[in-house]
Amino acid sequence: MNPGDANTIEPIKGGNQPPKEPLYTVGYGSRSIEEFVTLLNTHHLAYVIDVRTAPYSRFKPEFSKEAFEAALKARGVRYLFLGNELGGQPKDPACYTGGKVDYAKLRARPFFQAGLDRLKNAYRQQLRVALVCSESRPEQCHRTKLIGEALAADGIPVCHIDEDGQLRTQTEVIDRLTGGQLDLFGQPAFTSRKHYAAGDHTEEER
Repeated sequence: MNPGDANTIEPIKGGNQPPKEPLYTVGYGSRSIEEFVTLLNTHHLAYVIDVRTAPYSRFKPEFSKEAFEAALKARGVRYLFLGNELGGQPKDPACYTGGKVDYAKLRARPFFQAGLDRLKNAYRQQLRVALVCSESRPEQCHRTKLIGEALAADGIPVCHIDEDGQLRTQTEVIDRLTGGQLDLFGQPAFTSRKHYAAGDHTEEER
């Protein structure tokens, strides 16, 4: 495996040991690139998986894909883009209900399941991974409502770094979002908060 290939994730030594570390998520929000990398280093996160559908920012151009990847590489952090598989605003019109992304429909699509399988593989190898999007508050982002819920359903722990730099479990963040209110089947049910036309990508992946 070519160590310089940004589209691969290499296993760490001892990857066959019983997994203990969760997968992490974080949003850059108003953070500078230096603050963001410091946060990664604080939690010993060596891999960034970008889960934005459109990995570009008008307001924070240093977090646009090419600049972001270069900045991370210069600081020893590996970058992988999985927005096509795990982004919150898919091109597939079958993922939308009434103009909103329906996360239950999206979770069932083969491309999402393929992306999820890559995360599961990273977890099995115990890679120090951070899923990254733009929204700093995890309860407002699809990395919690979509990806985190899908991982939790498969028994994979997820730890969210919130807007204050604090660590929150998936359960804690969902409780912040729902206030403990569940649907008739005892589960939270989510759609995107915004209306979109399929393929109408914006900076906030919610």
